[in-house]
Amino acid sequence: MTVESWATESVANCLVPVSVTGKAKIQSRDYKPSGRFPVIDQGQDPIAGWTDDESAVIDSPLPLIVFGDHTRVFKFLNTPFARGADGTQLLRPKPGIDPLFFFYACRAIDLPARGYNRHFTILKEKELAYPVDVQEQKTIAAVLRQAESALVQQSSLLDTLQALKRAAMRELFTRGLRGEPQKETEIGPVPESWELASIDAHHAVVSGGTPPRGNHAFWLGGTIPWVKTTEVDYCVITETEEHITPLGLENSAAKLLPAGTVLMAMYGQGVTRGKVAILGIEAACNQACAAITPKDGAVLPRYLYHFLTWRYDAIRSLAHGGQQQNLNLEIVRQLPVVYPHAHDEQREIVAILDAIDHKIELHRKKRAVLEDLFKALLHKLMTGEIRVADLDLSALEPLHTPHVAA
Repeated sequence: MTVESWATESVANCLVPVSVTGKAKIQSRDYKPSGRFPVIDQGQDPIAGWTDDESAVIDSPLPLIVFGDHTRVFKFLNTPFARGADGTQLLRPKPGIDPLFFFYACRAIDLPARGYNRHFTILKEKELAYPVDVQEQKTIAAVLRQAESALVQQSSLLDTLQALKRAAMRELFTRGLRGEPQKETEIGPVPESWELASIDAHHAVVSGGTPPRGNHAFWLGGTIPWVKTTEVDYCVITETEEHITPLGLENSAAKLLPAGTVLMAMYGQGVTRGKVAILGIEAACNQACAAITPKDGAVLPRYLYHFLTWRYDAIRSLAHGGQQQNLNLEIVRQLPVVYPHAHDEQREIVAILDAIDHKIELHRKKRAVLEDLFKALLHKLMTGEIRVADLDLSALEPLHTPHVAA
């Protein structure tokens, strides 16, 4: 949908040639961790590396848009940079089209993925709409930049909070809160009075089960929450995507687990394996989850949850098997846990980490809202469905333009 005073052309007709004759490209093996000039390639990271090679530096004409021919990633460059060696196309709009507006307009185009094939030919054939008034283009681009800058800032804050949590877990689980001397254990230094025991010393560990999918009676109208490994993601589970019937519980290995049960994903693609969650409700889980319930109360469930979160990388390294590396119940039962005998200290550690988690969750929600806002603005402003004058953006703080945007 476009409005009056807007023009529509193919992307190809909106471009002017960019001459970078004689400018070298930087091979990935030559990327440096620091240097005078950023290296921009087609990857997702805004800056792939750094170089001091002046023969590779593109400093005119600026600004330019770098397009990842394979990845479909767009990056806006308004300071000197060098290109990575593979899959980058340099784009510059013709006079009458603001470069920053063009950058966002390109990102609003539906460009279907073709795997690792090239996409530039398809991009050039796509239509791009723009206001004839360049000042209106600049205003639209400024609003989108403001919304995206707020999103970037929120993402950066989340990264900082995640780093804070990692540092806090390392300090809490190796030094405790009482300033006591440390002793060396199989998982490293811990407070001298703390106990080290395998999970099965104080917990029962079982797997869940999945009722047959072919029998709809096990699923339709189900009232028992049923947890999949994809939902085991460092959270308190208070609701689930699927439910089973009591009949489904009786006719499978699924078990009704009490609130406070710690779940660990034993199987899963990518980073799923080794993640943990804690049940805030009674629920059942599938067979790819290990359900860990206390036998004697020596270790508080939320303490165990945070401790296993801290040990994520070490736990994942224990997976074995063929093409698909997995954990199993015996591995989970033998996982070492260190803990203070006093529940008061366990509760204090939990309170500190819960407070950080609360902040992380709050900023995750803010980031999700900003992501939705940016996507909506990108679509609606680039089609003329809404006008800048109709928007109330008072909640977005004015931020500086980043040199590189992706």
